[in-house]
Amino acid sequence: MTESRTALILTGGGARAGYQVGVLKAIRELLPEPRRNPFPILCGTSAGALNAASMAVAAEDFGAGVDGLLRVWENFTAHQVYRADAASMGYSGARWVSTLALGWLTRHSPRSLLDNSPLRELLRSSLDFNRIAQAIERGFLHSVSITCSGYSSGQSVSFFQGRPGIEAWRRSQRVGAPCGITVDHLMASSAIPFIFPAVHINREWFGDGSMRQVAPVSPAIHLGANKILVVGAGRMAEETARPRGEIYPSLAQIAGHALSSIFLDSMSVDLERMSRINKTLSLIPEDVRHVRGTSLRPIEVLTIAPSQRLDHLAARHANALPWPVRAMLRGIGAMNQNGGALTSYLLFERPYTRALIDLGYADTVARRDEVRRFLELS
Repeated sequence: MTESRTALILTGGGARAGYQVGVLKAIRELLPEPRRNPFPILCGTSAGALNAASMAVAAEDFGAGVDGLLRVWENFTAHQVYRADAASMGYSGARWVSTLALGWLTRHSPRSLLDNSPLRELLRSSLDFNRIAQAIERGFLHSVSITCSGYSSGQSVSFFQGRPGIEAWRRSQRVGAPCGITVDHLMASSAIPFIFPAVHINREWFGDGSMRQVAPVSPAIHLGANKILVVGAGRMAEETARPRGEIYPSLAQIAGHALSSIFLDSMSVDLERMSRINKTLSLIPEDVRHVRGTSLRPIEVLTIAPSQRLDHLAARHANALPWPVRAMLRGIGAMNQNGGALTSYLLFERPYTRALIDLGYADTVARRDEVRRFLELS
């Protein structure tokens, strides 16, 4: 009998990843034994990598891991993620303006719009990465992967740590590399292009893992998953009606659209592709697949995604941002509903993150019967 290996995939989305914490909170309440980790395989990308690594560190006590995430996300402030004071924002803005206006005179271009060194300190102080190896050795965790995007190679690299015997993989534009997960992998995976700086790992600079990730489900499959729970950070379903747009889009609206394309589109396409493969495999008897030696196998997938538009939710809480950040975002049109997509990725403030947690919790509770069946809970 094949060992049941359920994977949890946590996608990217900056501050939107607070939604995932609400989903995990609801799942913990559904478990008959909250300490038992129902996801031996954890895969994270971008901000989802931070949550996945946190749960990997706490794999020996799933409930305690969820509590740890709740403590952080329910009390988040932008100052814990990036420097949001007036001096830092003014310095960053001045550097970008001088580069655009006098680029031929400057030797060093700014690396990013925001300085996210506070996030590095938060991760260092709150996560003991040695506990990942302990959880794997004691059988509480099978593997964890953190996906980053290489700026030189153009490859999507999934750094993974897991049980002995897991083989590295190499496919078109995507690679699996065994290593010990560190804070550098999390900082690289969550380095939203232009907004946060790239991180140097081994011999290459890496940025947000959602970039060029053509097959987001792939790492979980390579790590041996036969069931996958995907928790998104944006609506997967298309809008039923196309809204009219008479006014030229603002810089914030364009930037938000670009980020949504990076974070959301590839997952939707990959899930659609997997659905087609599962339907095709269902038409081929299992004994025939065995005789032919095909490595393809059906994968059960459950997706939980926000039932509301997070850009609209962010627009309602945008004033919670520190005033220097609000001033910057207002200048590019991000402080209204049309520009709310960009704001939704940067709004690491408790009114918004708590609303995200509440939404994730409510969406999961509304589908509790599906979740119970998927996790085979009595």
